[in-house]
Amino acid sequence: MQTLIKVVLITLLFVMNLAIAQPSLADPPKVTKNPDYIELSKSLDNLLAEKETKSSPELQQRIDELQLQKSVMESGITWGQCRNETGKTLAVYGPKAEKSKSSFDNALYFLANGQSTPDGWDCNGIYLPNGTKVAGADVSQPLAYKVLDGTQLVAKTNPDTSEIVLNVPPASVFKAGEANWSIPDVSQAFIDSRIPSTLTVGEIDD
Repeated sequence: MQTLIKVVLITLLFVMNLAIAQPSLADPPKVTKNPDYIELSKSLDNLLAEKETKSSPELQQRIDELQLQKSVMESGITWGQCRNETGKTLAVYGPKAEKSKSSFDNALYFLANGQSTPDGWDCNGIYLPNGTKVAGADVSQPLAYKVLDGTQLVAKTNPDTSEIVLNVPPASVFKAGEANWSIPDVSQAFIDSRIPSTLTVGEIDD
């Protein structure tokens, strides 16, 4: 009888263990379902198709960049990082505060010169006010440069031309109304006047 009771108890414990452990055994979210990954894969496929008809060093460089980016995302990194070496305050996009009532997908924060967004804090991109000089681009209206997960974007200022130079090209460039991002029409002087944001994982202060 005692043996039977022991068997029943062990069986119950085993069943309860399975019930508790089940969430941890579930498959993690697949990177192939990540919208950024899907967008990147489409862009890469388009460039590879374009390469079959015409090839150039610039095209190959872009393909190499996207293939590396795809590899990084497949490694499981779920956040991007931005570093400001422009000599000015840089407006960056990141996750909204928990109590935020904004309808936008993300929020704007202010990153001091010489600072990087923290590890684990997802920098979605940078904001460029009207009139900003950017290498290879004419910013005649406010723009948002999107950063993919796994990217470390560094923004610097070319001392000879005063242009902002980015170490990696943006994944996408948005004008106001083209994405559910806040893209206000403010000046660099206004951005420089703001107190840099305190950016910490899980808790965000404006």
